[in-house]
Amino acid sequence: MQTGRNEIDDMIVHEKMQVALEYQNEAWADGMADGIEPEIIADAAFALAMRETIRIHGEMGAEAMLETLRERMLAGEFSPERSLQ
Repeated sequence: MQTGRNEIDDMIVHEKMQVALEYQNEAWADGMADGIEPEIIADAAFALAMRETIRIHGEMGAEAMLETLRERMLAGEFSPERSLQ
């Protein structure tokens, strides 16, 4: 029974991630429409994300998250050329 629950929990997290990404894309588009350069939007997004991550998980948790993100980046997960299926 636990396996089924974990799969449902994973699906819920995935759905929430998709919605969160849609919100982020909308905010990015709004900033661009207002003439804010993408580099500035990206820097602001990273700064806010780090503040919230440190607030929630502390500095050690934020550092662990950064290491995970680094590994994902080096694996090409965020590459614009990456095709999603």
